[in-house]
Amino acid sequence: MAKIPAKLIEDTARELMARAAIDIPPDYREGVRLARDREKNRLARFVLDEMLANWDIATAERRPMCADTGLPRYYVKLGNEALVEGGLVALEKALRRATADATASIPLRPNRVHPLTREDQNNNVGYHAPEVTYSIEPGGDWLDVTTVHKGGLFGTDWRMLFPGDGIPGIKRFFVDTLIESGKRGLACQPAIVGVGIGGSKDTCMRLGKEAACLRAVGTRNPDPAAAALEEELTALGNHIGIGAMGFAGTSMVVATHVELAHTHTGGMPIAMHQFCLSSRRSTARVFPSGTVEFRTDPQWFTDYYRRQGIE
Repeated sequence: MAKIPAKLIEDTARELMARAAIDIPPDYREGVRLARDREKNRLARFVLDEMLANWDIATAERRPMCADTGLPRYYVKLGNEALVEGGLVALEKALRRATADATASIPLRPNRVHPLTREDQNNNVGYHAPEVTYSIEPGGDWLDVTTVHKGGLFGTDWRMLFPGDGIPGIKRFFVDTLIESGKRGLACQPAIVGVGIGGSKDTCMRLGKEAACLRAVGTRNPDPAAAALEEELTALGNHIGIGAMGFAGTSMVVATHVELAHTHTGGMPIAMHQFCLSSRRSTARVFPSGTVEFRTDPQWFTDYYRRQGIE
């Protein structure tokens, strides 16, 4: 069976880094445009206008749209029949090389530092950096590579709720977290808000981040209860009086994405992540033939990824 060349993965990842840093995905761009059209507060509307103009300039001049280019990381979805030349170790080495090269060539800000000594290797590579998260999809000899550049400083929290807290408890946590980060513009709103509910602490944290970073604006969770909660939380987030970058307004949340995991009967863990105005992501599907197909929707949350039955 034909194998996907590791060099092709490296070249593709380097191009993904540039696309993510420079070009805001059209789904988020349209979401912000709609928020701008609805916003009544003069200052918040001005901020949204400047965001849209900044993105146009970045695309035209092929420069990163924000000085803080976040923490680059990858999500890799493997078709079940996919083979990589040199194996998955070669894939990970290719991604690390691409990250270092892109940091110098785009350029990206070298944000990754040693947490204790604060030493900066100036290439966004280090211990567990860049992170690589995997998922598997039935059939197919391809692999999808998605790069996400997320700030990672503010707008993230988690809480262990009890079953009796119910939907009101979820809403209270959602509002508390938005207010804490939004009142000073720390999460650089308007944001795509990802909410992970259930599983264990690590599972809900992972799902919340993936929901924020790997779902396109306008998508809905196929679970009816989750989809209804998404709508309610978005409306609630835009009703608390905080708008773009912490100014008064109604444009704090572009979309809310809820993802679920079956959990312990005695608890209801919940985590929340905000993907800020620099909602940077880009995806490519790489085939062993050498064909590469670029897109902006990661298509991470497939039916198989969300499966809940026995097969």
